[in-house]
Amino acid sequence: MIKKYKKGDEVIVKTGKDKGKVGKIAKVLNKTDCVIVAGINISKKHQKPSQDSKGGIVNKDMPIHISNLLAYDSKNKKGSKIGFKITDGKKQRILKTSGDKY
Repeated sequence: MIKKYKKGDEVIVKTGKDKGKVGKIAKVLNKTDCVIVAGINISKKHQKPSQDSKGGIVNKDMPIHISNLLAYDSKNKKGSKIGFKITDGKKQRILKTSGDKY
């Protein structure tokens, strides 16, 4: 699959319980085509106490498949698909709605 999303990109969720929320990508999982977005798709994990950490209920960011995300266009305040354009021999990512660099 073409790698359209990178760490630090701002995205908007288009389906699921967090629909419409905007966040930045914290980690990209290439094998499963998923990403972890900071503050979105949070799950509660019951953790046993260990020598390093105290036990209890911990909030954990869970992965989201890239098909459920769109690049966030801050200029138009909405989601946009990502396209590619070659300028001066370099491949650049652009937003389809506005044509700006992403």
